[in-house]
Amino acid sequence: MRRVEGKVALITGAGSGIGETTAKLFASEGAVVGLVARRENTLLRVKEEIEAEGGKAFYIVADVGTLEGCEKAVSSTVNEYGRIDILVNNAGITDQNRSTVNTTDEIWEKVIAVNQTGVFYMCRAALRYMEKQGAGVIVNVSSIAGVYGNSGAAYSASKAAVISLTKNIAIQYAGSGIRCNAVCPGRTPTAFNSPEALEHFDKGMMEITRRHYDFSLPKTEPIDQAKAILFFACDESKAVTGQYLVIDNGMCL
Repeated sequence: MRRVEGKVALITGAGSGIGETTAKLFASEGAVVGLVARRENTLLRVKEEIEAEGGKAFYIVADVGTLEGCEKAVSSTVNEYGRIDILVNNAGITDQNRSTVNTTDEIWEKVIAVNQTGVFYMCRAALRYMEKQGAGVIVNVSSIAGVYGNSGAAYSASKAAVISLTKNIAIQYAGSGIRCNAVCPGRTPTAFNSPEALEHFDKGMMEITRRHYDFSLPKTEPIDQAKAILFFACDESKAVTGQYLVIDNGMCL
């Protein structure tokens, strides 16, 4: 359907997982896709795979856990293409499911810097240009943890803040041509929750949070999240702003 034909879309955390899948889907739907992550080798791979399928992509090596990285990502996109139509704040890090008392200051500050402050920095930088354009779409990737609190303390807090920021931005810009919504992925296979990664998680907190999931239901896949992000990014949702959508196969109902 080419639902984002000719749009310039900037996607953070685009080197793997949900971000990579979203970038490839957007490219197949006609967008020029800006890939943002810290590792150039992964960005180059995704860019080449998109171009091999006839899509258009560019990449920016940046750490969105810093003000400098966020402003670099947005300004580089605008300098190259003259605008930014879609921003997808997908980048995030885990706190290894740590309970409150097991969350160190270092873990708290690192998770908040990327998952919460980085999203704010990216939104602020992009909105300056979207205001001039009189149009734009932001899709923030939160989590079921942001809705239900069923993960580590820092991660849950940061993802809840993303939902609140999403609503706040939507209120500010309602009716202006700028929209902001959020997607809240459920259990989705990524590098963050691979068997190797789970070995380092807080086992006690994992046991507690598992009581609040229905593990008899299937996991979601990155493409499920990518399609939800695309819905919010395209004109099919032109009347929707300030909302969050949980994509978890009903695991948390």
